[in-house]
Amino acid sequence: MAKINLEKMSREELVSLQKSVEEALKASERQAKKNALAAAQKAAAEHGFTLEEVLSGKRGAPGPKSVPKYANPDDPSQTWTGRGRQPKWVKSALAAGKSLDQMTI
Repeated sequence: MAKINLEKMSREELVSLQKSVEEALKASERQAKKNALAAAQKAAAEHGFTLEEVLSGKRGAPGPKSVPKYANPDDPSQTWTGRGRQPKWVKSALAAGKSLDQMTI
């Protein structure tokens, strides 16, 4: 690339050069983004996904729903799988002296 002698240029020439450089930088950035997008799409495809699937953060098909193991003796519509935090009705029943075995479905 040829060197430009900025000291010999007029103010108008320098402003024009500045605008040309800014436009070239923007065009270069647009092209770099297009290349990055194409590379990301290709990488996702190599793993069996679309880029949208990867970026959505969704995990894909949900796993099977856990089956309830325990039911509230006072209200059988209230159930618990035994996973996660104990519902209030489980805590209350345990505090009242019942065991989990007594609440097993």
